Amino acid sequence: MDKFKGSLHNKVHHWIDAIGFRLNTSQISGKNKVTTNHYFFETFNFFEKWNGNEPAKAKFLCFDTYGEKVSVKTLLDLQTAFFENISQLK
Repeated sequence: MDKFKGSLHNKVHHWIDAIGFRLNTSQISGKNKVTTNHYFFETFNFFEKWNGNEPAKAKFLCFDTYGEKVSVKTLLDLQTAFFENISQLK
């Protein structure tokens, strides 16, 4: 579990690598250098966004099983939304 230490960005990326998420799209806005990455696995999608060269200050956003936005403050927030979504698959 040592690899889950550090910033939220590090924790999330170690976890998504372990699960097998794929990067769907990555966009960098030309004007303000905001990078937005869209990741997915099965029916679960989430977004990562950061300014400039500071991915450690990334913000994450996903959606719950009802389509409501979930602001990800901890890795547990993302994991909860993910496993609730996956449990709905039949």
